[in-house]
Amino acid sequence: MTSRFLTELRLERIEKLLFRGVAVDPGWGRLYGGHVLGQALGAAQHTVPDGRPVHSCHSYFLRPGDVNVPVVYDVELIRDGRTMTTRRIAAIQNGKPILFMSASFQIDDGSADDPRFLEHQFPPMPDVPAPEDLVAESHHLKDYAHLIPAAVRERFLGNRPIKIRPVVFNHPLGFPPCDPIKHVWMRTTAEVPEDDQAFHLRTLAYASDLNLIPTALQPHGKSPWQKEIVCASVDHSIWFHKPAKIRLDKDWVLYSCDAPITSRGRGLARGQFFTRAGELVASTAQEGMLVRAENSMYRTEKQE
Repeated sequence: MTSRFLTELRLERIEKLLFRGVAVDPGWGRLYGGHVLGQALGAAQHTVPDGRPVHSCHSYFLRPGDVNVPVVYDVELIRDGRTMTTRRIAAIQNGKPILFMSASFQIDDGSADDPRFLEHQFPPMPDVPAPEDLVAESHHLKDYAHLIPAAVRERFLGNRPIKIRPVVFNHPLGFPPCDPIKHVWMRTTAEVPEDDQAFHLRTLAYASDLNLIPTALQPHGKSPWQKEIVCASVDHSIWFHKPAKIRLDKDWVLYSCDAPITSRGRGLARGQFFTRAGELVASTAQEGMLVRAENSMYRTEKQE
């Protein structure tokens, strides 16, 4: 698992500003959005001088990713300033963009504790049970193994790149409507090289696409698993507040999500990553398409 996960997010440099990443089929016939986010961020990182970690990235998902074709990442050098660097990245398959990302990087000169910098964090980390007191999501899902489409069953029940322990587990095929709030502890199955900070940030980008859309469906008692629900990520933003403290392979990290609104076929969800010590290290926001329809990502499985 360790080598597979690292391989999935690593890139081949084919020109100065062109990179190629492997495509991975998660089981539902299209690329997982977090996979493309992680690779796109990685492409930008390869063009930025050392000592400038990413502090934010903003992406639009344009087309479903083809699991049978490698993804080419074309990086554009927008600005190289004294303290800030900006890149724009296009993820391309079959001659068409499937994702656009803008990423900004800030120099890390070791002055994070400079008294000139104003610091606050609000609200504090939610008071939730520790991960050791919770059951793995895969353990919950074993009770519904017969309901999981065969194409994705192993992916959900086996060794996944990200281990998840939800504070509250909702039945994937229907549950009573509840508040759009979701807390899950996350940790990578793979161990990431200690000195590869850029890869640690890429890993968080990979994990950040999990649980946001499901949170927006909770007030309706629905989940992406249900055949009448069609959902897809539209855009995705990440702010890395404390890059040096992001290590999803070192210890469990709490991903706290909420969804303030669904309207006109779209749902807005937000997330915050906290270390076990309660430090807010990254924030996310995503809007996704959420509609009732006959077709879904599992329609092919149903027809078979």
